Amino acid sequence: MNELLIQNVRPAGQEVADILIREGRIAAIKAGLDAPGVPTEDGGGAIAIPGLVEAHTHIDKTVMGMGWYPNAVGTALKAMIDNERRARTELGLDPHRQSMRHALALIGAGTSHIRTHVDIDTDHGLSIVEGVFATREALKDEIDIEIVAFPQSGLLARPGTTELIDAALAAGADLVGGLDPCGMDRDPKGHLDTVFALAEKHGKGIDIHLHEIGDLGAFSLEMIFERVRAHGMQGNVAVSHAFCLGMNDWQRSQALIDQVAELDIAILTVGSPSIEVPSVKRLLGAGIRLGAGCDGVRDTWNPWSRADMLDRTRIIALKNNLRADADVETALSLSTTVGASVMRVADYGLAVGCDADLTLIEGETLAEAVVDAKPRRLTVKRGRVVARDGVALREAP
Repeated sequence: MNELLIQNVRPAGQEVADILIREGRIAAIKAGLDAPGVPTEDGGGAIAIPGLVEAHTHIDKTVMGMGWYPNAVGTALKAMIDNERRARTELGLDPHRQSMRHALALIGAGTSHIRTHVDIDTDHGLSIVEGVFATREALKDEIDIEIVAFPQSGLLARPGTTELIDAALAAGADLVGGLDPCGMDRDPKGHLDTVFALAEKHGKGIDIHLHEIGDLGAFSLEMIFERVRAHGMQGNVAVSHAFCLGMNDWQRSQALIDQVAELDIAILTVGSPSIEVPSVKRLLGAGIRLGAGCDGVRDTWNPWSRADMLDRTRIIALKNNLRADADVETALSLSTTVGASVMRVADYGLAVGCDADLTLIEGETLAEAVVDAKPRRLTVKRGRVVARDGVALREAP
């Protein structure tokens, strides 16, 4: 029945109240609730927030639990991609086992929804996405996983990849991915035409990685605008990173931001410390749906990231110079309500009638909870406790 009474919590940091859950949904939020026969949890005065939303990650890539990976590749994008493709085989990286480890770490950290980009290439065929399909099924009662069929190694540059993406979408991938139309395939028209054609064929949304900076990124983004209009895909396209929106040419970037808003294109940011990124306040001020993610976590690219959206919120806030409590709360919204809007999550929130997806975080205020990022006291998915004290109840493989 997924019934639960969580006592002594502060919804969104406000006054102490209890939360009653019936049939996996929030039935009441008020002080002094009584529900005879319903299992009870003591929230210990923690802050209750909706489940965290990880809207940009790669759960198939992590080497968590496999020992330290000594990175000797550097930071050139194509070199990192080529190295990763080889390393999967050399390391014996099992996509189901590793994606389980990553997803369970996110559950422990209070996450209720994931959008993950899963590599599809001609070296590995559909084996990687099939592993993540298995993880999605295994964890369907503990976390929602949305899968992007992602041509990490290029689409047109590696013949046969388009057909593999097509097959992955037919098999159950949720969105079509794309990557740097100029930089990777060196054929922006062909790349984007293929991505949008696949989306139209399968009735799926799109999420495109766009690392290209400055005018090159602006050119690719304008080509995306053209296709959103031509295919009538307003509200169904996201662009991840979109570094070009952080360019120093304010008028140029504002013109792009205005079109992003007009076409209801969502933007996903990870607050990358090493490059200019879109301004959180500018994008939210323009009415753009803006989500956040940890990107890759402990993989062959990067040893730094953690599978923790409070930690990522802190990074994004630092990158955007968000210091006031209200601004830190705005950063947190990218990992909760605003991030949920990117993924079009239905019945999300901390209100009566919403799905009972929530987590308890420690702090006097929301801002302090973000700054300290202490282990989550409790994570609940549709009324079922799935993690305690920062650790998922299901043991990682």
